[in-house]
Amino acid sequence: MSYNIYEDVFRAESGGRNRDILEVTVAIYESADCVKDQDFRTNTQQPLQQTGSGSLKTNTRATTVCLVLLCFLLLTAVIVLSVYIYTNYTQETRITILTEEREQLIINITNLTEEREQLLISIEAGNDQNQILTKEKNELLSKNDDLIIQNVQLQQVENDLQECRNKLDGWFNYQSSFYFISSEKKNWSESRRYCRDRGADLIIINNREEQDHLQKISGGAEFWIGLTDINEESRWEWVNGTNMTTGIFRFWRILEPNGRREENCAISRSSGWADFPCNGYFQWICEKNEK
Repeated sequence: MSYNIYEDVFRAESGGRNRDILEVTVAIYESADCVKDQDFRTNTQQPLQQTGSGSLKTNTRATTVCLVLLCFLLLTAVIVLSVYIYTNYTQETRITILTEEREQLIINITNLTEEREQLLISIEAGNDQNQILTKEKNELLSKNDDLIIQNVQLQQVENDLQECRNKLDGWFNYQSSFYFISSEKKNWSESRRYCRDRGADLIIINNREEQDHLQKISGGAEFWIGLTDINEESRWEWVNGTNMTTGIFRFWRILEPNGRREENCAISRSSGWADFPCNGYFQWICEKNEK
């Protein structure tokens, strides 16, 4: 009967280790029954065997064997239970550690995923920036090519101008005109004729910068300029027919012009213009346009 009861318990348990523990328990229980049965038989038969000392010794020995067997089975059960408890504790500890490691691994995977997404965003932004820089680089290269072409063109123009200067012995360029400063002296009419024979005319001074530049390169010397009132007294005109009195720029010295009919031509001095007799002898400056 007891075996059948614990057989049902065995069927209810699914784990092998639990089954072993129950089997040990059954064995202990059966040993206890054995002792009880033996005691019962001993008590039942005692009136019949009171006079026999051999039967008493035999019963005592059987009881002792059963007790030893019971102790052995109890010790075995304690050991099995201890191993079971230790194994379960170890497994639970491992499960806890593995669970914690799994959770940490999930956290690491999540962090790595976020870093990967951030890296992809950075790469995309870098690609956009790289495209912008590449476009700017191409634009700069294109502008550089244009500047190189312009530089070549300017160099060609400069070479042409230099060639033109070389052909014009003694002439120099300033702004948009070529100038020639004589080393000899002539009167106003002869000076003008010299210039006209070379496709030029006496200089026409249009602004203060031109005046200062010519004073500088002439070393402050006095020279004829293309200004006269020979056609009409006190009506000063440039050699191109422009009326100087209606012009913007004038550079007369103080109290000049003051020669009236005796002084109908103009010279340039460091202190300004002055009227002077046209038959005087001075250096002169010729001027002609680049065209």
